[in-house]
Amino acid sequence: MTTNTATAITAITAATADADLTPGIAAAEAARTRLDFAKAAPKVFRAIVGFDAAAREGIDPALVELIQIRASHLNHCAYCLHMHTNDARKAGENEDRLHMVAVWREARHFFTPKEQAALALTEAVTLVADGGVPDAVYAEAAAHFDDRELAHVLSLILTINTWNRVALATGKVAGTDERTG
Repeated sequence: MTTNTATAITAITAATADADLTPGIAAAEAARTRLDFAKAAPKVFRAIVGFDAAAREGIDPALVELIQIRASHLNHCAYCLHMHTNDARKAGENEDRLHMVAVWREARHFFTPKEQAALALTEAVTLVADGGVPDAVYAEAAAHFDDRELAHVLSLILTINTWNRVALATGKVAGTDERTG
């Protein structure tokens, strides 16, 4: 890469990073033509919210966000990825770890063995059609979590996969977060 090309890329990256994204997000949200799931099926929406809340009980909030971020990566859900990386930051997660979630296997030293087991299980359950949940992956998770915790981790993986599918099917726009409170 030439010095001029590198300088141009640096300038573009800096300008993009400094740009106010709000107008673009607002325009994308205004252009969205799909249904509002929460309004169209409020009982179903509230049931998913309840399932999600129950799944989180007793799980370290940082681990909750790591699981949700990894599943959202795998499902290509920009809406949920944006939301959960912001939630992770608010919970005190550091940028280095957030950047490494997608490549955690190559950056294991950023994650505890327990987190690695949860991330592997998240991948296996999220991509279940690609070969099920391997016994070794399940056994590793079971070695780090008691039965109650493991059931909650599995439930959390199931809920984020549900949320990803709702967001993708209804065209949710990354950068918007309709949660209250």
